[in-house]
Formats: sequence, C-alpha cells, structure tokens
Amino acid sequence: MSIPTRAAVVESGGAPFTLCDVELAEPGPHEAVVRMVATGLCHTDLGVASGGLPFPLPGVLGHEGAGVVEAVGPDVTGVAPGDHVVLSFTSCGDCRNCRGGHPAYCATWLPLNLIGGRRADGTGTISRDGEELGGHFFGQSSFAERALVDERSLVKVDPEVPLTSIAPLGCGVQTGVGAVWNVLKPVTGSTVVVLGAGAVGLSAVMAAALTPATNIVAVDRVAERLSLARELGATHTVDAAEADLGEALAGITGGQGADGVVETTGNVGVLRQGVDALAARGTLVVVGAPPFGTEVALDVNGLLGGKQVVGLTLGDAETQAFIPALVRLVKEGRLPLHRLISTYPFAEIDQAVRDMGAGKAIKPVLTF
Repeated sequence: MSIPTRAAVVESGGAPFTLCDVELAEPGPHEAVVRMVATGLCHTDLGVASGGLPFPLPGVLGHEGAGVVEAVGPDVTGVAPGDHVVLSFTSCGDCRNCRGGHPAYCATWLPLNLIGGRRADGTGTISRDGEELGGHFFGQSSFAERALVDERSLVKVDPEVPLTSIAPLGCGVQTGVGAVWNVLKPVTGSTVVVLGAGAVGLSAVMAAALTPATNIVAVDRVAERLSLARELGATHTVDAAEADLGEALAGITGGQGADGVVETTGNVGVLRQGVDALAARGTLVVVGAPPFGTEVALDVNGLLGGKQVVGLTLGDAETQAFIPALVRLVKEGRLPLHRLISTYPFAEIDQAVRDMGAGKAIKPVLTF
C-alpha cells in the first residue's frame, strides 16, 4: 500500500517548486519511512531544479534531511521507529571504495544519488496520480513531509539535539569540514585558505578553527560574510573585490603561500588563483562544482613544487562515524552551525530559494 504525503515537486527544468500530494512506495527491505522535521536547501538542489543535470523531472529533490523514523523495512537493523536521524547520501556498500571506508566515491554514486531518480533496481519511490516521479535523490528526496529513505542514507543521532540545527550536516557541512579534516589535515603553523564564505566555506573555517592551523584565511566579496568568518574562527579575511588574492596571501604568509586551500566557489578563475597561491607541497581541494565539462588551465611548471589539486565529494566522509561526531560538536557549542542557518516553513520553499540566490540566507533550512 502506498503512503500519501505532500512534497515540493519540480515539474521541469527552471520551474518553481510546487507543493502537491504524492504517494511513496512501500519501504523495501533496506528502506525506512521518515517523518521529516527539517531539511536544508543546497546549491545542488537548485542546480538540478534549473535543469543543469539530467535528473528525471517532474521530480522531488532534497538531500539534507533530518527527521524521525516511522517505519522500517524487514532487513533494516541500524534504526528503529522513533529514532532521530540525519539523512545523507547513499552508496552500494559493496564496491572497493565503499568497503574501504570511502562511500562518497562509490562506483555507482552518480546514478544512486544525483541523476538516476530511482532505486538501484530501477523501481521508483514516488508517484503522483499513478505516474512515477523522479525520486530517490541522494537516497532520500527529503523535500516532502515524509521520505522513503535508503538504509545507507540513514544516520542515527542524539535525540537531545534539535533536528533543525543539524539538518545541513548531511551534505554541505560535512563537505566543508571533511575538506579540512580528511584531506588537508593542518598541522601546527599551517595556513588554510577558504575561497568562498558560503555554507560550505564557513563550515571549513569552523573546522580549521578546531585544528592546529595558525592562519585561517577566508576570502569572499561580501563584507558581512567575511565578518561572520572572523567570528567563526578566521584569523584573516580578504575582500576579493578590493584586494589581489596572491598579494594578500603573500603578505599574510610572509611570501610562503598557503599550505591548504579549499575552493568552494565553482569559479575556475578563482580555482586557478588558489593553485597559484599554494606553497610548495601545498594542496588545493576542489569542492565547488561548475557545470559538467568545465575545464581550467593550470601552469604545469608551477605544479612541480609538489603542489596537489584534489577533487572532493561530500568530505570523503564515512557518514556513520562522521555525522554523529559533528552532532556532538554542535551540541557542545564547538561547531556553531546555528550561525549559518535561516529557517523557513516548508510552504515557503520558493522564498528560501530566492533568499539563497540573493545571498540573504547562507543555509536555508525548511521546517515541517
């Protein structure tokens, strides 16, 4: 028997979100039904809604969900009805990268999460008036009052922590934090530069502030976001609208350059500046995603000093350990995620989209 719920549907590329009644399929053996409490709005959602990725539309997006488990399939063992959960990406669990603790690089990551719109077996999870919709987005499609969630997307969390305060952990926050902790791994005296002070960039700043890094530099063009970056742990800020990035970083580092750079903007010109600003043996982590097929020109000889350019998906995090650790940091006040969040009732999803596009909201979170 199908499960009725209400969801925000994107009818076609570039269309607004429309609230309407839909039906969820019955949970399969490794799925759960989750009553949504909150879900973050991410630039990836907007990119797909615009038609920039080949996700099947009409469809239901949303991939930073948080809620309460209502029912589970017969083979689900990690959660039970009543458990509080944060929802993240899904993965096969069987490929080399999944078994090696790197599920964000699952061999079937793209179809399972971003472009498939269906379960791995090809069956749909959401329908409307008998017609199948694109669903199973990141194993969850959480822009709905209830979501049918893949077991590997479910992370059980501390029920004492308000779900609205931790919904963004499933994607944007773990991406920024993972870029610093899992890739750059700063040591004493390091200089970490974060290009872009949006939700991912500011998460990277907060993460860097919990490491031995000596210099933490936030770069953006919005003065208010640079001010917030300082409050969240940046030791220096650079207004890219007024200063040359290379000159500014040379001044901050005494000409040595940056040991680590997190590039969140998706702008290839900014990425190139970041690579040029690296110190010998420095690493730039590519997080921002421009349209598919985008290329960037690099000075090959400039890389021979041991520079590394590393692509990153979802912080290269193993979610079952990583997300509960972040929840504890939020609970203890050491990861002040609330400074990034603006809440909106679910019915005001289009207002949240507009505010995010206009830069008025760093991390919109929809509440149910």
